[in-house]
Amino acid sequence: MKNLLTAAILAATEAGQEILKIYENPIAVEIKDDNSPLTLADKHANTVINHHLEPLGIPIISEENKQTAYEVRKGWNRCWIVDPLDGTKEFIKRNGEFTVNIALIENDTPVLGVIYVPVTKELYFSSPQQKGAFKTILQSGANVEEFLEHAKPIHPQTAEVVKIVGSKSHLNEDTSNFIKSVEKSTPVEVISKGSSLKFCLVAEGKAQLYPRFAPTMEWDTAAGDAICRAVGVSVIDQTTAKPMKYNKQNLLNNYFLVRYA
Repeated sequence: MKNLLTAAILAATEAGQEILKIYENPIAVEIKDDNSPLTLADKHANTVINHHLEPLGIPIISEENKQTAYEVRKGWNRCWIVDPLDGTKEFIKRNGEFTVNIALIENDTPVLGVIYVPVTKELYFSSPQQKGAFKTILQSGANVEEFLEHAKPIHPQTAEVVKIVGSKSHLNEDTSNFIKSVEKSTPVEVISKGSSLKFCLVAEGKAQLYPRFAPTMEWDTAAGDAICRAVGVSVIDQTTAKPMKYNKQNLLNNYFLVRYA
């Protein structure tokens, strides 16, 4: 598992370097069939990640790869789920709130997660071997062993004023109604944040709730889910009332709620 974590961290950080090369220049945007934006950064990051992960022999589900038929996927006990650039809208806005997400799935459950924030060089990760989740800031010239050595554990926290984190690009009526319902029983502060950073805020105790009552795909959530689970934060499918599952026939997620205490 340590070798897989090392490969995922290398893939994420090198993909981040490719993303920043494009971030520093005028950004050309394509529109995909689902009306979501696509940039060269998404494509270049995906190429880097595939380069690192394909030799490991574990199949890859990536937002930017051609999707494998479920008839094949359903036989996979293990797979990677990847979003080479999560928060493309935030990338285009140049607000820095975008990430590289890599998760390892075993039997429909995320067991390893890596989230890298290229602009701030923050790295969040978890794996069964570590028994928890960790955060570090990458230093120039350091290798992965040094990243792991200097990483600090993160922990969720309760708070008298409940912090609810929402999406900068996707706050809707269902989410607003949920926030109002929480406000009836406790003081609330709403924090707006882009990409999978919302999971990280709950995992490291800077927020306690993240309601996502809008469409997401598995690659948007798998890495953040892995990190949250590693520190005892629940990520619950609002249709099944159970933990989220991955490598489903339909890669579209149901609404979900990330909650600590």
